[in-house]
Amino acid sequence: FNLQLWNNYFHLAVAFITQDSLQLENFSHAKYNKIQNKYGDMRRLIGFAIRDMWYKLGQNKICFIPGMVGPILEMTLIPEVELRKATIPIFFDMMLCEYQRTGEFKKFENEIILKLDHEVEGGRGDEHYMLLFESILTACAKQHPGIFSLVESFVSLVKGLLERLLDYRAVMNDESKDNRMSCTVNLL
Repeated sequence: FNLQLWNNYFHLAVAFITQDSLQLENFSHAKYNKIQNKYGDMRRLIGFAIRDMWYKLGQNKICFIPGMVGPILEMTLIPEVELRKATIPIFFDMMLCEYQRTGEFKKFENEIILKLDHEVEGGRGDEHYMLLFESILTACAKQHPGIFSLVESFVSLVKGLLERLLDYRAVMNDESKDNRMSCTVNLL
């Protein structure tokens, strides 16, 4: 097992699918259709490959926690539903790996909270992501009763943080200082 090789693979793949030139939702409708018809959405294809390779790591997955949390989060925040559905379960697998090793998943939790703040501030994330994140992780956790309550608490924490971050991002352009201050206080 070559840790550096796998690390390079994951970082390169995430860099590929998150590059600006592949963010089809930012293009005009005509350009979107032209690219979609000619090439399809390459982000989905690479995202599925990342997912498949993640699950092939076996016991070596723990080597990538928390280092790959940020890149995987960046990938799951791409506003493409099938990509999100395919890759959000990686988070549960990361939690499960860390839990089986240490009895908790604090490293994962701390990293995702830190990275989520950065990503939402950068304009990524939406309410649909928040709901999908909650439903997918809750469904995954139901299959593992021993960790269900911990995952449920984590999902509630992240959902609350994401709601506040999205509110904060929305009011940053608001003229009212009171609204911005209230949102800042809620976030803190």
